[in-house]
Amino acid sequence: MLITLSELGGAQTAVALLLPGLVGQFEVTLAAQGSGPLHDAAEAAGARYVELRHVRRPIDPWHDALALVELIRLCRKVRPDIVHAHSSKMGVLGRLAAWIARVPVRLLTVHGWSFAAYDGLAGRFFLWIERLMRPLTTAVVCVAEETREQGLAARTCDLRRTVVIPNAVDVRSFSAMSGGSSTAQIVGVGRFAYPKDFTTLLDALTLVAAPCHVRLAGDGPALPAVAAALTRNGLSHRVELLGARDDIPELLARSDVFVLSSRSEGFPVSVLEAMAAGLPVVATDVGGVAEAVEDGETGFLVPAADSEALARALERLVLDGELRRRLGAAGRARALSLFDVSGYRAAYGELYWRELRRSSAAEPRRRLSASTEPGE
Repeated sequence: MLITLSELGGAQTAVALLLPGLVGQFEVTLAAQGSGPLHDAAEAAGARYVELRHVRRPIDPWHDALALVELIRLCRKVRPDIVHAHSSKMGVLGRLAAWIARVPVRLLTVHGWSFAAYDGLAGRFFLWIERLMRPLTTAVVCVAEETREQGLAARTCDLRRTVVIPNAVDVRSFSAMSGGSSTAQIVGVGRFAYPKDFTTLLDALTLVAAPCHVRLAGDGPALPAVAAALTRNGLSHRVELLGARDDIPELLARSDVFVLSSRSEGFPVSVLEAMAAGLPVVATDVGGVAEAVEDGETGFLVPAADSEALARALERLVLDGELRRRLGAAGRARALSLFDVSGYRAAYGELYWRELRRSSAAEPRRRLSASTEPGE
């Protein structure tokens, strides 16, 4: 497995959750830049971890060339039967390196198409890159039906070589919300960077008149700007910035409502974690979010960049404790039925063996290398 950065993020969480389901069937190597949470996840699962030196999130021709050489050398050393790349940057470098190194199976998991997240020249550039990579890809995994439809329409994947495996969570590891506070507790979890839309969220919170306390967990380049906006908008007394946290299940259990304001998404793990914790979800209706959240049944969906609609949905839940409990219980039941970890791991295991058979590998060497990019 290959991923850009070993940090907290949705794609990383999906990879960490997958690892224990693979090590019993394959020799697994996970490679990423840094020695953060994914190093610990690999060690706990019994997988080998390789810390990459040259991979970076931003586009950098010099470092990208060095990273490609580094990945080619890694593939030739490990000699994997499968390279599995996650997300945009490592998705490109990992597939290209695997093709050059003649790895039989080259998989990509799309947590959100990069071209769909950006407008103008940047979006067209990412679209061109993905179309160039399409012939080098053995199979594409999309985390939502919406993601697959985007890829098919943009000609970045083939119908016969594309499957949908939604992200998942270990539902039973999350405790249902405990509540108990007289003031409704709203929580948001996410990287402080585009496409997360904290500007709209803060605008919405200025419109929520009902008493509530908001805690936002995460780190990223936009965090200082968000902190400044809290002071400027007079929200410092009701919004708390927690920074990066490694106790998300406990944080969710102490909350009443989960909020996600975003301009673009794939199939956010944070929403599934909130559902597993029995929280009603208020989220923007982008990407595959509607495939997780049933509007009016497990939470509320609102248009992207619509602070007034977001405020109305939040205030409705803040004021109605019984509605919060009913929607939250329905969300936990839905997560347990559709998005639990057992089915997720089984689906990937079946995909790996199916692609190995298609590659005509008579005696697979049972080594697995994969690549994943953080934060998407």
